[in-house]
Amino acid sequence: MEEVKISTEFIKLDAFLKWCGAVGSGSDAKMLIQEGEVIVNGEVCLQRGKKLRVNDVVTFDGQEYKII
Repeated sequence: MEEVKISTEFIKLDAFLKWCGAVGSGSDAKMLIQEGEVIVNGEVCLQRGKKLRVNDVVTFDGQEYKII
């Protein structure tokens, strides 16, 4: 599990996927989220604007990212 530090109260899911390097662009993130490819805290998330906070875990493409 990769730990990703954020310096704000929250980060939106699509921005987080770009921030941690899981996708190359925001449009890639949007498409993958809408297709149900992204899991947040064990559940498929279809909301690209989902607010992620410390201790949330995002799973994408076999990788897990924990927000710290």
